[in-house]
Amino acid sequence: MKAAVFLSGCGVYDGAEIQESVLALLALKENGFDYQCFAPDVAQHHVINHLTGEEMKETRNVRVEAARIARGDIKAIGEFSPADFDAVVLPGGFGVAKNFTKWAFEGPQGSILPEIAGALRDTVAAGKPIAALCMAPTTLAKAIGGTGTVLMLTVGSAAEASPYPIADIAGGIASLGMTHCACSADQPCVDKANKVVTIPCYMMEADILAVARGIAAGMKELKALVA
Repeated sequence: MKAAVFLSGCGVYDGAEIQESVLALLALKENGFDYQCFAPDVAQHHVINHLTGEEMKETRNVRVEAARIARGDIKAIGEFSPADFDAVVLPGGFGVAKNFTKWAFEGPQGSILPEIAGALRDTVAAGKPIAALCMAPTTLAKAIGGTGTVLMLTVGSAAEASPYPIADIAGGIASLGMTHCACSADQPCVDKANKVVTIPCYMMEADILAVARGIAAGMKELKALVA
C-alpha cells in the first residue's frame, strides 16, 4: 500500500505540525504503507517565530519548508494523482488554515488553493480513503463542500479542554454541509461510507502520548478502509 501525505510547511504556527506529521509517517509504515510527501510550491502566508509567536519579516516557500519533514523527498502537489495511491493523509498545523486555505483569517468562506481542492475532490471521487488530523478536516470540508457529498468529520469536542474555539470551528464545518462528530484528542472519527478518518490531536489539550495514540488508531482505521 502507498499513501500520499500532504504537508503545509514546517511548524505548527505557520505550516504542518511537526509531531503530528512524523507520528503519522511512522504509523503509516507500521501499518504497511509506503508514503510519498507532497506540498504546494507556493509562498507561505507568513512566517512565525516559534519561540516568541511573533511574525517575522521574511518569506518562505511551503514545499521548501515541508521538505525539512520529508527529508528532502517531496513532490509538488501538481504531480499527485489518486490513481497512484491507496490513501491520502493530511497532518494538521496552522499551515492547513493559512497556506492550504485561508480559514484562519476568513473562516469557512476563505479561499482554498485550487490544486489542494482538486486533489482532495479527485481522491474522494476515486473512492480512496483520506485521513485528516487536527485542523486539517477544515481543509477537507472546504474542498468537498458544495459537491453534494456529506462527510462526517471531527476537530475535537467543545465539552473538553481546548486552546481553540472548537464549537465555532465545528459550526464552520457544518456551514459547508458537513457533519461534525465530537471526539477526544485520541479518538478517531470514522466515516466508513465516505472512507474518511479524522483525529483531533492537538486541537484539544493533549500531550504527545495522547496524540500518538490517536494517530496510531487512526492509521489502523485508514488501513481498514483501503479496498
